[in-house]
Amino acid sequence: MAYAVEINFRNTERSEAVEAVVQERAMELPRAYERLMHCRVVIEKLGRNQPKGSQFRARLDLKLPGQMLVVGRAHASSPSHDDVYQAVRHAFDAATRRLQDFSRKRRGDVKTHETPPHGRVEKLFADDGYGFIRMADGQEVYFHRNAVVNGGFDKLDVGAEVRVSVHEGESDKGPQAGTVKLVGRHHLVA
Repeated sequence: MAYAVEINFRNTERSEAVEAVVQERAMELPRAYERLMHCRVVIEKLGRNQPKGSQFRARLDLKLPGQMLVVGRAHASSPSHDDVYQAVRHAFDAATRRLQDFSRKRRGDVKTHETPPHGRVEKLFADDGYGFIRMADGQEVYFHRNAVVNGGFDKLDVGAEVRVSVHEGESDKGPQAGTVKLVGRHHLVA
């Protein structure tokens, strides 16, 4: 599907070579999101007060059905580049990633990260190097000093919240933790 590409230059001379690069990169964008309707590209030469001399920034305004995406907004935290081609490449790379993310969200292909099981240390036998964790589902899980990551066994107290990977049937004491990691105070177990 063909779509319109508009190129504007601010504070700098129009360049056919830059326009050719922009057109070429713009034709690649529909691979990331095929329903792209319009692409407006603004190439801007920043003011002379820049610490590095002439700096360039590229911004893309992408019109999609029912939505507008802006990539490379012109504000103080936006990256600027000594080379206009580098600015164009950076903006189009960012636009491609944003369109791919947008496309994934529209399809429902967004990754979800499962939270590892949580529990609280219920019993701790520090001298013997083991303890038990009460999981959120009520299950009691045995753990050994060696299962606690980063040598954190000595930092554990009864009631401490931990993330646990449970291995069923690996212990004569019931389910056993493969790894135990102490969780910061901002996480709560339901």
